[in-house]
Amino acid sequence: MSPSAAAERAAPLTDLLSIEDLDADQVNAILDTTELLLPIAQRERNSVPTLRGKVVCNLFLEDSTRTRISFDLAAKRMSAEVINFSAKGSSVSKGESFKDTALTLDAMGVDCVVVRSGSSGAPLQLSSYLDVPILNAGDGWHQHPTQALLDVFTMRRHLGDLAGRHVVLVGDILHSRVARSEVQALRLLGARVTMVAPPTLLPPAVEGWGVEVARELDAVLPEADVVYLLRVQRERMLGAFFPSSREYARVWGMDARRLSLCKPDVLIMHPGPMNRGVEITGDVADSEQAVITEQVTNGIAVRMACLYLLLAGGTAAGTDTEVGA
Repeated sequence: MSPSAAAERAAPLTDLLSIEDLDADQVNAILDTTELLLPIAQRERNSVPTLRGKVVCNLFLEDSTRTRISFDLAAKRMSAEVINFSAKGSSVSKGESFKDTALTLDAMGVDCVVVRSGSSGAPLQLSSYLDVPILNAGDGWHQHPTQALLDVFTMRRHLGDLAGRHVVLVGDILHSRVARSEVQALRLLGARVTMVAPPTLLPPAVEGWGVEVARELDAVLPEADVVYLLRVQRERMLGAFFPSSREYARVWGMDARRLSLCKPDVLIMHPGPMNRGVEITGDVADSEQAVITEQVTNGIAVRMACLYLLLAGGTAAGTDTEVGA
């Protein structure tokens, strides 16, 4: 499908709170727009004036490095003004309510709020306070839509149409907002998803996700097109979910032996930051099959596309002329 065809079929974006709110046409329109903006993200072209005069607020109420920087670069490469707001050192740390923070941003005249929070549902709540587009940069265990979009964009660039492709998700699925968004995006695009994890790190109702669950990683690797390794999120664990890091690496980690079981052109992916030696060994992370640094660059382009579609009221069809302005 061409960018213009995808855009013509897709309903316009007003917020981006969850992959669950999107349909396949909207996902494809975002991915097609990303393809057009990728040269700017890769620094093959200078910034463009598409969002000049717009003010984007990065409201990060939970620690983040790569996601915050990615959104900051995405906005600036489209010439938007950026306000970076974090909980530490702000009025939030002094007890200001979430609603009052939102009203303060409204009074400042921001055009879009990118919000990251440790509380599930915070972006939806924020959208009820503000009449500007809200973009979810991760909320609790709930959703991380732009991570899923950059991942499926990366897969599509290497594999083409994802319909029928087999993606194996490995690791800490219970605590992962990435996994929830990833499964929804992949199913919209027709991919087959298999989960492999310690039983203690599988969600109780995983059968309702529309995925397959495998007990042994080695058994599913030979037919995988993508092996997606999830970070072990120790900061969200209140108990012992597996015996030790060494045991986790032995049973569920990706190493050179397991890579040899895969197809030669398998994609190895990770949302970052990686725990080398736990989810993935250094030789696999640095292998030709790994596209982990490519995910980072693609993340800037995806976030540019989302901001463009939310703020410029644009479609992928119109992006060609605007980025060339």
